[in-house]
Amino acid sequence: MSNSSDSNTPPEKLWGGRFTEPTDAFVEAFTASVQFDQRMYRQDIEGSRAHARMLKKINVLTDEDLQALLKGLDQIEQEITDGKFEWSIAREDVHMNIEARLTEIVGDAGKRLHTGRSRNDQVATDIRLYLRDQIAFAIAEIRRLQTGLLDLAEREANTIMPGFTHLQVAQPVTFGHHLLAWFENMHRDASRLQDCARRLNVLPLGAAALAGTTYPIDRHFTAEQLKFDDVCRNSLDAVSDRDFAIEFCADAAILMTHLSRFSEELVLWSSAQFNFINLPDRFCTGSSIMPQKKNPDVPELVRGKTGRVNGHLISLLTLMKSQPLAYNKDNQEDKEPIFDTIDTLLGSLRAFADMIPAIESKKENMYKAAKQGFSTATDLADYLVVKGLPFRDAHEVVGKAVAFGVDSNKDLSEMSLEELQKFSDIIHKDVFDVLTLEGSVAARNHIGGTAPEQVLKAVADGRERIK
Repeated sequence: MSNSSDSNTPPEKLWGGRFTEPTDAFVEAFTASVQFDQRMYRQDIEGSRAHARMLKKINVLTDEDLQALLKGLDQIEQEITDGKFEWSIAREDVHMNIEARLTEIVGDAGKRLHTGRSRNDQVATDIRLYLRDQIAFAIAEIRRLQTGLLDLAEREANTIMPGFTHLQVAQPVTFGHHLLAWFENMHRDASRLQDCARRLNVLPLGAAALAGTTYPIDRHFTAEQLKFDDVCRNSLDAVSDRDFAIEFCADAAILMTHLSRFSEELVLWSSAQFNFINLPDRFCTGSSIMPQKKNPDVPELVRGKTGRVNGHLISLLTLMKSQPLAYNKDNQEDKEPIFDTIDTLLGSLRAFADMIPAIESKKENMYKAAKQGFSTATDLADYLVVKGLPFRDAHEVVGKAVAFGVDSNKDLSEMSLEELQKFSDIIHKDVFDVLTLEGSVAARNHIGGTAPEQVLKAVADGRERIK
């Protein structure tokens, strides 16, 4: 797209009839939004097409007017697509730029297009259309990421790794099971965005500036043209609230927080201290001074970008918190946080969807780490309970066994039967079936459990859920 024009004779304002002096040059630039809201040009044109058809239906426009307007809007869309459209700061925003150019092309019919609408309900419509499109893109990327997680989980269904609480070794799990936890996070994130899309898919157009219009408009016809599910039921509410945008940013902040937590684990797992996974070189960078370094920049950057999305949510909440009804100029400040949230979210999802399927696990390192920290201690306690010992007594027995293991530098599975029987005489040689890592994960063979059999079932179920 071309830059804003800097003509010495700026176009006449479309709202300037009651003003006796031109807008101050600084104020004109300060209050303009075309620099960033021009990205909604497709939605603005789409809304204008639907509004024009509605005006023809109620006989405000003739058939000749309608055809001229539709042809002119097609031409403008092509000019913008080809980068030939001259955006003007003097025309303030995407709406006035397109309307002014349309009038240049088709004459008086272009001036009639604004009948029965205001920039207030026009911009509210554009934002909803734009967010609806972007949410669809985000959900598609989430599904691609989920598919990558399922594929990797299937490959790693039998790979044993330590499960952590407090970042301390807790119990053994399978790597596939761990990956499926992130699948579930993403599934809820997609669901939230779907809910958001449903709530925002209500048409504001027809609310006009704040009170509706005296023209006999057919709002349901316009809603049908634009594939909205319903119309906003109150004109004041329709033009003044941005709760749908706040909801989107809240959903995006939760999603980015999930990606940030995932990023933190990828950073840890790829470090020399953990050495659980290998991230392909194409998702990493090096150091300008240390030739040995391989830095996990993609997850680190996603972790960092989460902060800006969280900030945009606070920005929008703060923007709206003191506004009286109806529309206020403050609401021009909603677009940049929304747009940057969209760009950040889609970029982060794309990076993860590309990266996850390429992760390589280091199975031996994971297995070795799972043997540390007495990760099968709970299995021993469960074994004692099955033998008839109350759980709190079993907990104490195992605690003493672990203390012995710390002093003797032995894992529970490395102790002899005689050593274990010092702590309880109901322990027999079958105890070693539950003290192995394989036995521990296999024993958790229920829905939601870490057993390899359940991981494979969960993968199959996940594929059905995202169809």
